[in-house]
Amino acid sequence: MINAFVRSIGAAVVAAASLIAIVAPSIADEAYPTKPVRVVVPFGVGGVADITARLVTEKMGDRLGQRFVVENVPGAGGTAAAQRVAAAPADGYVLALFSNGTAVSVPLFKSLGFDPISEFVPISTMGQFDFVVAANGAGDIKTFATFVEFAKKVPGALNIGTINIGSTQHLTGLLLERTTGIKIVMVPFRGTPDAMLGLLRNDVHVVIDSFAALKSGLDDGRMSPLATTGATRSALQPRVPTIAEQGHPTFDVTSWNALFAKAGTPKTVIDKLNAVMRDVLADQALRTRLLELGIEARSSMPQELADRLKRDIERWGAVIEAAGVPKQ
Repeated sequence: MINAFVRSIGAAVVAAASLIAIVAPSIADEAYPTKPVRVVVPFGVGGVADITARLVTEKMGDRLGQRFVVENVPGAGGTAAAQRVAAAPADGYVLALFSNGTAVSVPLFKSLGFDPISEFVPISTMGQFDFVVAANGAGDIKTFATFVEFAKKVPGALNIGTINIGSTQHLTGLLLERTTGIKIVMVPFRGTPDAMLGLLRNDVHVVIDSFAALKSGLDDGRMSPLATTGATRSALQPRVPTIAEQGHPTFDVTSWNALFAKAGTPKTVIDKLNAVMRDVLADQALRTRLLELGIEARSSMPQELADRLKRDIERWGAVIEAAGVPKQ
């Protein structure tokens, strides 16, 4: 009888230990975060993505009672940044900033070094921005329709200036060529200032870049906006029609920034981060500040972000393959 009693006590202890093992992680997940959270950004300090991440995560930290620390790890394709997050525990204390550039990098690089779909889980987008197709303010091209008309009359005679080959701006130009059926020459520049100078010198007929990047030229009239690239008009310049409005309804290019966590991070943690991001990004003061930087605040549900990433990888992969853009 004594042995039976001992066995019953032992079984009870084992059962209790098992219950504790099951319950303890969920309690810890609910208490998250109990220490500072790192956000690894694959861009340098001072850029739009870096500033956006700092503004948004500072507000997240205020809501959750812990500091969010931005760590800048720039590098080709975001590989170094992503690998740093992948090497950390899947507990939500090290997060990754991914962008539309991440979707471009998957088909652009021969070996990216990480898989953003299988190795990471989405939390929410932070913001997005369209690109603008702009012409010389003193030139003959006054509308997007005029640009397309000229390009069709003399195939290959017109050109578009963008930053480096493989950038989202460059690929947007290639997608524009495919969508409109025109033949144009893509002219890559080292950076936006060089592309703007090329436009003002009439070395190129139009440029494609963000409103924030082209702001000085657009504000003083040296550059004239012909169209924006999103599905709907940009809040930054609501008077400028989209390419979709001007005869190409399927055209939609919107660049975005978003937070991801390592695959295996508890769903309770993902849900908590998503909820606080949606709350923070609804704050009007923050939305106004981001708009000043050229970013439209935009949250999303995790599945919506996952679908968007997959869709962008497929789309840019098709553009890269069709245009024969060299793999990096």
